[in-house]
This record gives sequence, structure tokens and C-alpha cells, in this order.
Amino acid sequence: MTEDYNDFITGLLNGDVPAMNSYMNQVTKTMFSYFDTGNRVSEAESERFYHGFMLGLMVELEGRYSITSNRESGFGRYDVLLEPTKKTDDGIIIEFKVRNPEKEKSLEDTVKTALL
Repeated sequence: MTEDYNDFITGLLNGDVPAMNSYMNQVTKTMFSYFDTGNRVSEAESERFYHGFMLGLMVELEGRYSITSNRESGFGRYDVLLEPTKKTDDGIIIEFKVRNPEKEKSLEDTVKTALL
């Protein structure tokens, strides 16, 4: 059975990061306002905005995945966990980070910080 998912979810399930980025770039350019994510909000508020948006995108996976958000696990807390209901699907853990150009010179620096 073929599911009719949006391009972001299709990319997520296929491990196609460029497709996921393309979808997010399209959505952010056409739908988001500066006031949603601009410099008037803190990093935490900006991250929460994207977090909520991403949960909204992933809600169509409910049933195929058990989706949980901001739960404690190990020594920290994950942002989103997609736990498959079938053993044939991969589990997915997602961590959101906002790049701070004052502290991180590149996206790679942001990733390194996130992994600490």
C-alpha cells in the first residue's frame, strides 16, 4: 500500500535529507512570517515554534508510528520520537536546534554542539 504523504514525510521515511530541506525551504519562504521566527523571540521560543510545526507535519504518521515529544530518555530529552508499530519500519529520533551565528560559525558547529 502506497501512502500519500507530503514531500517532507516522504523524504524523512526515505532518508532523503535534500528533499526534506527543499520542502522546509518552500514552506518557510511562503508561509512563515518574520514575526513567527524573527529576532524578537528567544532561541527557545523559535525552537518551540519549529517543534510544534514539525509535530503538525508528522501527525499523519500516527498509526504507522507512535509519536512522542519531549520525553526524558537516558541522560537527556529527545525532541520527537517516532516508534514504529511494525518491525519493518525504522525508528526515528529527531532533535531540533536553532543555529546561533554568534556562537557557531557553521551549521557543522551547531551539530557538534547538539551532540554534546
